[in-house]
Amino acid sequence: MFARLLQTLAVERSYIGNVAKELHARPVGWTVITDPKFSIPIANVTAAVGRDATLTCVVHDLGSYKVAWLRVDTQTILTIQNHVITKNKRIAITYTEKKTWQLRIKDIRETDRGWYMCQINTDPMKSQMGYLDVVVPPDILDYPTSTDMVVREGSNVTLRCAAVGSPAPAIVWRREAGDNISLQDGEQVSSVEGPTFTIPKVNRLHMGAYLCIASNGVPPTVSKRVMLIVHFPPMIWVPNQLVGAVEGQRMTLECHSEAYPKSINYWTREKGDIVPQGGKYEPVLIDNAYKVVMKLSIKVVSQADFGAYKCIAKNSLGETDGTIKLYKLPRSAINSVESTEGKRRTKSRKGSNFHENNDFMDDDMDGSSKRKGKN
Repeated sequence: MFARLLQTLAVERSYIGNVAKELHARPVGWTVITDPKFSIPIANVTAAVGRDATLTCVVHDLGSYKVAWLRVDTQTILTIQNHVITKNKRIAITYTEKKTWQLRIKDIRETDRGWYMCQINTDPMKSQMGYLDVVVPPDILDYPTSTDMVVREGSNVTLRCAAVGSPAPAIVWRREAGDNISLQDGEQVSSVEGPTFTIPKVNRLHMGAYLCIASNGVPPTVSKRVMLIVHFPPMIWVPNQLVGAVEGQRMTLECHSEAYPKSINYWTREKGDIVPQGGKYEPVLIDNAYKVVMKLSIKVVSQADFGAYKCIAKNSLGETDGTIKLYKLPRSAINSVESTEGKRRTKSRKGSNFHENNDFMDDDMDGSSKRKGKN
């Protein structure tokens, strides 16, 4: 009987001890102790300047603990739970069911690039980080990018193009008109890569507009137009230096000139008198960039029109001229030519423009040409 009583007291003492332990371990309300964990890593985010970005932190079993977002490089607390701590009005926080915490950054700036930390206030603290990469479209700098250039023919020219952006932009040079670019070794290419482009011993064929094009995969691609102007003194080319004509015939004399800055072009007689415009003379200039075709039409050739004519071109760098001699042919020459042409038409049934332009040329000079330039 006594032994059974001692056994009952021992069981009750053990029960009371266990209850005391339970009460000591748990506060009033029986709060459950949790061990929060991150469900998945924070995904890195790439966003363009001016856009919005969202970093997502997913927490499991948060319990009574709190989640905060921090900027790692500055150790700035951005948010705690659903409260924004920073004064940066572009920062916002959203969460769902105390599980998914999203840090939102509006109107992204390049200075927002860096690491961001999602932190749980456990002891010890738990955290994970995600990276925000900010990409910036290319922008061509005014300096040291080349502006329009004026150079002398034969000099060396270097075109420069400086661009910024993230990632660093790639630079390509093209000719605006689509023409090929002549390299030093004579190779013709459609484009040249790199921030600098050198043209050794530049010549008039290099003259024109060049485009510096910068791109880095972030739209928009940008370009800058650089005009290359090559100065050189005038040069004259005379297709036919000796031209024969009969009285009463219409005749056109022709010279070709090249010059830049653009030249002043005119005709003179052998004594230096300028051929006037109007009346029996019709001087015409056909202008194409730095090239000029000079034509002098004589409506009706008379005895006074025979002799030497000079086509003259001059600019600030120099002056040059070409000479054409108009000489008299006998009337029988035109009959002979007409007879020969008539036979030719009968055989080939093709017309001829022999009489329409420079009708008579010395056989020894047929197809000859002359180039002349002066500095």
